[in-house]
Amino acid sequence: MGALRSAGILDRLGSKLAPALPSWIWRTGDGPRAPDAPVRPRRSFLAMLRHLPQMLRALVRTDEIWLSVLASFVGVIAGLCVVAMTLSTQWAHRVLFLLGPHERLSGQAEIEPLRAVLVPSLGGIAVGLLALAVIRYWPRRAVDPIEANALYGGRMSLNDSLVVVAQTMLSNSVGASVGLEAGYTQIGAALASRFGRLFKVRRNDLRLLVGCGAAGAIAAAFNAPLTGAFYAFELVIGTYSLATLAPVVVASISAVAVVRALIPEEYVLDIRVPGAIEATAYAPMLMLGILCAFGGILIMRGVTVTEELFRKSNMPTWLRPGVGGLAVGVMALMSPQVLSSGHAALQVSLDAPYTLGHIAILILLKSVASAVSLGSGFRGGLFFASLFLGALVGKLFAAAIAVLAIVPAIPTVVCALVGMSALAVAVVGGPLTMAFLTLEATGSLPLTVAVVAAAVLSALTVRRTFGYSFATWRFHLRGEAIRSAVDIGWVRTLTVARMMRREFRTVRGDTAIGTFLRDVPLGAASRAVALDENRIYLGMIQVPEAHAPDSGAKTLLDILHHQDHWLLPQMTIKDAVELFETAEADALVVVDGPETRRVIGLLTEQYALRRYSEELDRRRRDISGE
Repeated sequence: MGALRSAGILDRLGSKLAPALPSWIWRTGDGPRAPDAPVRPRRSFLAMLRHLPQMLRALVRTDEIWLSVLASFVGVIAGLCVVAMTLSTQWAHRVLFLLGPHERLSGQAEIEPLRAVLVPSLGGIAVGLLALAVIRYWPRRAVDPIEANALYGGRMSLNDSLVVVAQTMLSNSVGASVGLEAGYTQIGAALASRFGRLFKVRRNDLRLLVGCGAAGAIAAAFNAPLTGAFYAFELVIGTYSLATLAPVVVASISAVAVVRALIPEEYVLDIRVPGAIEATAYAPMLMLGILCAFGGILIMRGVTVTEELFRKSNMPTWLRPGVGGLAVGVMALMSPQVLSSGHAALQVSLDAPYTLGHIAILILLKSVASAVSLGSGFRGGLFFASLFLGALVGKLFAAAIAVLAIVPAIPTVVCALVGMSALAVAVVGGPLTMAFLTLEATGSLPLTVAVVAAAVLSALTVRRTFGYSFATWRFHLRGEAIRSAVDIGWVRTLTVARMMRREFRTVRGDTAIGTFLRDVPLGAASRAVALDENRIYLGMIQVPEAHAPDSGAKTLLDILHHQDHWLLPQMTIKDAVELFETAEADALVVVDGPETRRVIGLLTEQYALRRYSEELDRRRRDISGE
């Protein structure tokens, strides 16, 4: 009935469009059409309309150009989402904090004290109640882009992501010291994942589209297409290849075009940097990169400590953001720059001639405000907070050098930009991402070289001393072994149940050796599984060992092996290989459970390693674009 109804609709549509269509579409037969004859499109045209979705799916699946077209559409949607979220939160700031049309919250010299305290406090309670409702009525945990690409082949829930976006926007709107970048990438990547599944793209292409969504979001957020592209390569896709270049760059450019068309005045930093950097300045800037690395580690640890303190306080979960908001509001009385993400505060901090003491206090306030905001339950990220704090650390470093006069003075703006990038690398990751952010913000190649050196040193220091970015640190605390977005989800799907062999030889464990030798001659099998009278696993029998003349065994119970080692069907191939090494076995049985120990299969180490090698080779070919 559905097909007939669709055919009728298409026939009526074809009749209405017939006068405007070329004659080769609507004519039927070879002769001229009679004036009163019904106008019907050719069956081939109707079939084309009916199969248009399938045709588009086939084009996207088989042609890189059409995949790039889809990536461009993803970039446009991501840009629109960034614009909508930005304008919404700015409107909320104006209403809640009584700002002017072009004023920004973190750029204010002062905020009305009552609003500075009440808005974050009451807003925090609203965030807590929303979180309580989410836990009760929508208990699923949202998957972020890095986790989706690492474990789930790019599959993300759009509904879960919308909940995250709502929580992030509410947190930022009431002045919590969190950024919107996490919400930007969440919705951009989730929409990309939804479009990819609609077009039924392959697993690797779906991961690529998730990266395109995140690239478009970050590119739109900072008006920097190269920054967005390398954010996707380094943090969301996990690798760079020529096969992924075109879609990601197209998505970034499309998103930036949308933002520049709709809100061209946003995200423009007015930065003036020297035309050249003295060679003597590079060594201090490398030192600054190391200091920023340790600063980033302290911030990430601080968020964890704050969460633990709130957890141990036995305070109701819904009340914690309110208390955190109260603390942020009190700090805002000292400096409104601690509020929200800090876009305007970054510009102010780059220009203002702060004293050494004022910079140190501002670093402390912003660090504590960010840790308290996230630790108490506000939703958001540390992307822009790390940029702001890094700029402050750089200014503090430049001021300290000028006071101590150990080395020649370095321009404050240079140290601020180097510190901004180095601290962001420590917290967020992605040295090239931050290098391109500096390049696109300043247009200074000499400065970019200094930034790359400091960022790489910062990343190396964090990797050797801490081992995580903020996102992967959160995964680690949850028990997930994720260090990047590189696809390891296939390891979890390649389970023992998928690899095991269900045909194997079984014998009773109390069988006499003579009987076994008669029933299982040498060469008939290499091993057998010994069971008791209730068919519970007892151990493995090596057939050549049983046939050895000097075995001295009377029953099979005397020559059992691996009585305490077995595999479970839900184990991954990684767990299986580790158990083979522990047991020093070339084959192990698969049981339905450790209590029942009923044998359901057999897996050899050789076959497991071969499958593992095949999957690794397949992933390598996917990454290289073969």
